[in-house]
Amino acid sequence: MKRNSILIFTLFFTLLFSACDKTETFNDQWQLDNEAQFTAIATNPAYTKLNSQSGKGFVMYKEIQSGDGETPYFTDKVKVLYTGWYKNIWSMPDTYTDNKNNIIYNKVIFDSTENNNIPRTFAVNGVVDGFSTALQHMRVGDKWEVWMPWKLAYGESGNSSIQGYTTLVFEIELVSIE
Repeated sequence: MKRNSILIFTLFFTLLFSACDKTETFNDQWQLDNEAQFTAIATNPAYTKLNSQSGKGFVMYKEIQSGDGETPYFTDKVKVLYTGWYKNIWSMPDTYTDNKNNIIYNKVIFDSTENNNIPRTFAVNGVVDGFSTALQHMRVGDKWEVWMPWKLAYGESGNSSIQGYTTLVFEIELVSIE
């Protein structure tokens, strides 16, 4: 009897723990959706691939405006105008009305110089890997749309306002090298 109880108890916990491994969480779905969106951009011929100097992946960019200035080095400081954003649901438009007639703002702008149009100054090596990668290939005067996979953005843990596994999009204009 005692032996059967131990066997049943062991079987129950084995099934319980194996079932937990197959449960998809919100973060799992978020990661899959963000990776799928980046993959869609990576296969879009309108975008160009840039490998990261860190070897952790690549970003995709589309040139909006072409510059003719110098290209910054990893150790330089630069002035840039930019807007960074992501979407809560990649398959939906930036703004839409839900089935309860609520307006949903799907495109989340998390940082931007757009409001005051004053360039920010920072070190090329002082930003996330994807941003740094783009800057090291841009020329002063270039304006690009840059897509960064989560590995080259805020990673698994995210930051204070962006959850982990988030694909980021930046519109970046390289104004000058300091």
